[in-house]
Amino acid sequence: MATLRVRRRGPASKYRIWARYDDPARWGEWAPGVRALRVDGPLRPGLEGEIHGRLGVRVRFEVIDVDRPAGRWTWALAAGPIHLRVEHEVAEGRAGIVITGPAPLALACVPIARMALDRVLQN
Repeated sequence: MATLRVRRRGPASKYRIWARYDDPARWGEWAPGVRALRVDGPLRPGLEGEIHGRLGVRVRFEVIDVDRPAGRWTWALAAGPIHLRVEHEVAEGRAGIVITGPAPLALACVPIARMALDRVLQN
């Protein structure tokens, strides 16, 4: 298991960044791997759904924690036997992702995380 942190800066306010995370219908705007999303409601602990990604990949997820005042939310993702835990952190003009999972997969996620953060930080 590995835990990797990716942080980026950009022009978006904390409010704008959070708004992109808070509405699952907008996840495709910033998440490069999301082609479609099946979800049962707004961002909240216990939210479950399925991401339909590129090349037919389907990833199940569950939101574990949402702390709006602290600007953090955490979710668990699974595709078959492969599991990741991803925590999003938001601050004024900054966002970060902490990825925990099997080392090769966590490392492979770093460029995707950078791209997602660059997108979520745009004005």
